[in-house]
Amino acid sequence: MESPLKQYRNLLFTYLKPQWYRVLLLAVLILGHIGLQLVNPQIVRSFIDTVRAGGALQELTADALLFLGVAVASQVLALVVTYLGQNVAWTATNALRLDLAMHCLRLDMTFHKAHTPGELIERVDGDVTELAGFFSQLMVRLVGNGLLVLGVLLLVFREDWRIGLLGMLYVLLVVVFLRRVQRPASKAWGDSRQAHAELFGFLGERLVGTEDIRANGAEPHVMARLYRLMRALLHKGRSAQLMGSLPFIVGYSVFMLVMIVTLGVGATLFLRGLITLGTVYLLLTYVNKLYKPLEEIQRQIADLQRAAASVGRVNELLHTRPRLVENARAALPSGALGVAFEEVSFHYDDGRSGGNGTDSVLDGVSFELAPGKALGLLGRTGSGKTTLTRLLFRLYDPVVGAITLGGVDIRDVSLTNLRGHVGMVTQDVQLFQASVRDNLTFFSRQIPDERMLAVLKELGLWRWYESLPAGLDTVLDAGGKGLSAGEAQLLAFARVFLKNPGLVILDEASSRLDPATEQVLERAIARLLEGRTAIIIAHRLTTVQRADEIMVLEDGRVCEHGDRHTLVSDPASRFYRLLQTGLGEVLA
Repeated sequence: MESPLKQYRNLLFTYLKPQWYRVLLLAVLILGHIGLQLVNPQIVRSFIDTVRAGGALQELTADALLFLGVAVASQVLALVVTYLGQNVAWTATNALRLDLAMHCLRLDMTFHKAHTPGELIERVDGDVTELAGFFSQLMVRLVGNGLLVLGVLLLVFREDWRIGLLGMLYVLLVVVFLRRVQRPASKAWGDSRQAHAELFGFLGERLVGTEDIRANGAEPHVMARLYRLMRALLHKGRSAQLMGSLPFIVGYSVFMLVMIVTLGVGATLFLRGLITLGTVYLLLTYVNKLYKPLEEIQRQIADLQRAAASVGRVNELLHTRPRLVENARAALPSGALGVAFEEVSFHYDDGRSGGNGTDSVLDGVSFELAPGKALGLLGRTGSGKTTLTRLLFRLYDPVVGAITLGGVDIRDVSLTNLRGHVGMVTQDVQLFQASVRDNLTFFSRQIPDERMLAVLKELGLWRWYESLPAGLDTVLDAGGKGLSAGEAQLLAFARVFLKNPGLVILDEASSRLDPATEQVLERAIARLLEGRTAIIIAHRLTTVQRADEIMVLEDGRVCEHGDRHTLVSDPASRFYRLLQTGLGEVLA
């Protein structure tokens, strides 16, 4: 793992380099604003001493106008710095959010099974939001305020060495204390961010499953778990806030002591005639100005501690590498694709199988499916049907064995090429809050509208399309609200038609439909399978009547595979016994 300093440098360089000119201008403006803060006390001292000496009105007017000019310029600079800093911060953090989101999409399913959507949202948005100040002004202001403190000390030393030593002692005390609390404070903030991520992950999962939770009376369990997570967040957040507040409490206490001593020394020197009243004001103002930049430095270090926790978590996510190695040594042929499994074994290593992540879900599976043929895949829940299809998409790679499509090992094909040649329709259709066009094409702009309209007509969706207020530009609700189950399924079929894959996987796509809608869908299935290879995962035996071959999985092994007509006429076959006894639902 990279050192924190290297992580900071890499993030800053990566996301600030494209807007280096803004960052440079921001640094100049911040330093200019700090310089103006050192000038105004000198003007006020001159004004006070001129008044006490009975100076000319013209000189006093000049000092007053100069003071006002510097004050106005300082406020204008502060406004520009704020605007420019926010611009830099949002540009950098949005670029980082895009990179993190794209990185998460590229990670394999093993990672996504181990991290909840809510946790990833907190990583992509919550942690990055904490870095807004880090990208905009944090480092520049740290350096600038350090220079301001140095400038104040030099000017105080020039006026009186005793006050200068007092100011230096104050600065050293604050710096030493900050160094002592930096590491534990950073750890406390990291724990707090992790507690936030766990809470968001829990809420995301439970809100999605609200219907099941309420239907099964699990509200007390959910609330008890929520209470524990919120209590952990309270304790960790309180610890982080306490660690972050300590520097301010200690710093302000020491500052008040230094101000009292400065006032006493200044008054003594003034009464002895060693310094003027204006100089007393100047010394008090400069010592007071030490508190402001030191407070800012404390605040920025607190921000840096929060940023350090977020930087670490962001870097951890960015350095997470997918387990799938993508190659592009070959490309899949067009048209129907033959499928071959060669002694394929697989087990999940995310704790899903058997509780230890080592039990095989597929064990030595071998079969061949000729191009253009349809395979009916049967098996009880947990037999490995869904896992087999996930391997075809390379959501996972087999632990042992090889899978070929069209005679090409799928590990030698880019993921984009592979997934462009394989289409899938499941029972649960995922629709996005986006236009009909984007839902059909998955946000691609390569498919013409005429092709989409032709597919909608072919699938019997034309009457539904004509009812849309804005045609293809009509925005659908997330999750397909407002659509019937049949319409949603037909939209999923339209996606596959537009994709025109060589292999189609149907996961009991008609199991939740009424008979009339199912007939419409059956016609769509028949049209979809023309000239394509198909794997039909069935929970009901009637679904596989269109299959050319039948394969039955049990405990991850192929217990039967053969021509459907042959198996139907063979009284000794498992498929024949299932048809005779009507135990199709048992396979669900």
